[in-house]
Amino acid sequence: MKRVVITGIGIYSVLGKDLESVKDSLYHGKSGIGYDPARKEMGFRSGLTGIIEHPVLKGILPRRLRVGMAEQGEYAYVSTREALEYAGIDEGYFLNNEAGILYGNDSSSIPVIEAADSMRAKKDTTLLGSGSIFQSMNSTVTMNLSVIFKLRGINMTISAACASGAHAIGLGYHFIRYGMQKMIICGGAQEVNAYSVGSFDGLSAFSTHEDEPIKASRPFDAERDGLVPSGGAATVILEEYESAKKRGAPILAEVIGYGFSSDGNHISVPNQEGPTRAIEMAVKDAKININEVDYINPHATSTPVGDANEAQALHKLFGDNKKVMISATKSMTGHEMWMGGASEIIYSILMMQNDFVAPSLNFETPDEYSEKLNIVTKTVNTELNLVISNSFGFGGTNSALVIRKM
Repeated sequence: MKRVVITGIGIYSVLGKDLESVKDSLYHGKSGIGYDPARKEMGFRSGLTGIIEHPVLKGILPRRLRVGMAEQGEYAYVSTREALEYAGIDEGYFLNNEAGILYGNDSSSIPVIEAADSMRAKKDTTLLGSGSIFQSMNSTVTMNLSVIFKLRGINMTISAACASGAHAIGLGYHFIRYGMQKMIICGGAQEVNAYSVGSFDGLSAFSTHEDEPIKASRPFDAERDGLVPSGGAATVILEEYESAKKRGAPILAEVIGYGFSSDGNHISVPNQEGPTRAIEMAVKDAKININEVDYINPHATSTPVGDANEAQALHKLFGDNKKVMISATKSMTGHEMWMGGASEIIYSILMMQNDFVAPSLNFETPDEYSEKLNIVTKTVNTELNLVISNSFGFGGTNSALVIRKM
């Protein structure tokens, strides 16, 4: 089997528009969560959201390449450009080398809504515009980026709720591991608009601590009352080790384990067994002793049931081992949903490369389950060599990734 390494990373996040600004936000515990009054006017229970600006691509991409891109596709383009630059890949590389793309995305709301509104109002489908179909499909990110970057390998969108980005990396790892591709652009993207999350709000899934937005996302804390929606895009360049070494690529980390499972139980309420099996599979795949793990970036969205079950699963696996540090970056970002599994790998790599663990904000009062874990509440300067990142989603889909510093 081939070794699989990460040679490039890029991000467009509520923590910053590039790797350097995101690293600084992580280190200093700077939250990207704010309040959107327009959501309250729309009837939302919660006006909390991750705050992000749309990138300006006019003058960077020609109009014919922009018209088919939805919001999350724009974020993904920016993060992918940064990742490719980091990996030392220029525009001509893909003309002579085959590479694929596997990207997590599970919605494209505004284009669908705008098309439906136009059809109702104008009674003429020819007025929808040539880009409407390409913006509204779930595969909007992969279809656009594969054309923009002239990719000729695997081309697929992974649609797996809030584990989409993580599964994209896990599947890319398998494609390369078994010799089917040498390079795959992997990642996850999430639109940040009210229309995409209205139904979540209707399920009372969101925090209503609106008085102080940066304190609303409280993973593992006894006072947590729900997640904060967020998004952006995160891209990792996966590459076969020997190929990367041959071209002199920077090697940041190695993907050494991927585990997956399905709860097979409830469509929206997670259990402990599914996440436990996914983590166990990832550790077995990585051929490591679980006590070697330095850091865990948990799923930990700040929901009462989800965090409790994950805390119990982690304690079951790690016991009373306080060596392994845990910090939930969602305390700063909110829940980046389809993007989260990819962005949290990047957050972990930034910590690895810069020798620190970011704080888990707002963890003030442990509950009966989280008190058994070593949850870091202040930045810790320390070397990280082995990391696990968890991502779980509606429908009971679970992913765990193990990465090792190179």
